[in-house]
Amino acid sequence: MKIKIRILSIIAATALFSACSGVRNCTPPQLDLPAELDGNSTDSLTMSDLNWWQVYTDSALVAVIKETLEHNKDFLAAAERVEEMRQLYGVSKSNFFPEISGRIYGNYETNDYLDMKEVRDPEYGVKLAISWEADIWGGLKWARRKGEAQFVASVEQQRALRMTLIAEAASAYYRLIALDNELSIVRQSLETRRENVRVARLRFEGGITSELVYRQTLVEESATAALIPDLERRITQAQNAITLLMGRYPAKELARGQLWVEESLPDSLPTGLPCTLLQRRPDLRASEMDMRAALAQVGVNYANRFPSIRLSLTGGWENDDIKGLFRSPFTYALGELVGSVFDFGRRKRQYKAAEAAYEQARLRYEQSVLTAFSEVSDAVEAFRKARQTTMLRRELREAALKYVDLARIQYRAGATAYIDVLDAQRRFFEAQIGLGNAVRDEHLAFIEVYRALGGGF
Repeated sequence: MKIKIRILSIIAATALFSACSGVRNCTPPQLDLPAELDGNSTDSLTMSDLNWWQVYTDSALVAVIKETLEHNKDFLAAAERVEEMRQLYGVSKSNFFPEISGRIYGNYETNDYLDMKEVRDPEYGVKLAISWEADIWGGLKWARRKGEAQFVASVEQQRALRMTLIAEAASAYYRLIALDNELSIVRQSLETRRENVRVARLRFEGGITSELVYRQTLVEESATAALIPDLERRITQAQNAITLLMGRYPAKELARGQLWVEESLPDSLPTGLPCTLLQRRPDLRASEMDMRAALAQVGVNYANRFPSIRLSLTGGWENDDIKGLFRSPFTYALGELVGSVFDFGRRKRQYKAAEAAYEQARLRYEQSVLTAFSEVSDAVEAFRKARQTTMLRRELREAALKYVDLARIQYRAGATAYIDVLDAQRRFFEAQIGLGNAVRDEHLAFIEVYRALGGGF
């Protein structure tokens, strides 16, 4: 009686934890989202409902993601994992049906014992056997449920991997084009620094300025030029990371667009109700299926504690003369009741171990739900702060550009030293790099919001 009560309590717990994924009008605690990013909560369409090619509209990025999903080795392995679990699920379903086996054999035995005449004992036979196990205690039913849960979990895990690969490909792409943008800024600044060196050398040779100004321009030129090798190395590594995702060997060139620093992402992201996370996130559904599989294993181990009933029927022909084989039919029926009389608590401990494994799976599911809500909250906040940073970086760049213009005008008028011009140029250079990185971080935060909401699978 205690065992049955325990099984019922486990089933009730599973129903409680999976209720939100099966009921549309569930009302778990709401996320405390910023008002400008919460969107219209009553709108049935959220950003996670959009296909990834509707979210990532850069044609080069679309090509990268498509090739990643077609050739990524981990994703292909996940597809094979799904096929493996599909076949194993089919095995668990077929256990409900009888097993039919056949045998055709012939043997010829001779016995020549001491002081006895040689005895010959040939035997030939054709046999067909049908055996079937009665699922009295539900063990086969629980095994089928376990196979189904494991199969569905493998499907959801593949979807979760797909979602992750899309996010990784998009993130790697934006990091790459941000490095391209930074390298372009450095090269443009290097040209400006070289022009400064040329002018400073002429003015120094003409006796207009001191050698100090000329040396200052040389320092700025060298410092800027020293940035290029490291950036080129990082660009190569970023390209290799993308080609690895795409299932390619490293390539010297990779088709890509450019980072538009004036581009603005939407102010409002419709995230929808937090409850729908349980329906959208494949990793949460996979964790739920793992919990269901663990519950089914409890049922299997519970049924194994009781005797099993197996019925078999064998029929065919058997004779010691192959010529008269089909003139000697026979049938043989057997019913078996097999169970353990005393196993020193082995089956009971297996059942208890399965219960403990289920509790672990349940706690992992709860933890994955908490983690998902935390990821959404963190991603939304990160996106909001990234947008604020981008706007401030744009203002800083405009201020730095005006600073450069004013410094040049005042230097030409003799109202300031050339060191102020170099300082203004350095500030403008840093502001350009900072803006590019801020736009990159904004895109990365947007990708994380889309991924955390379950979009892209």
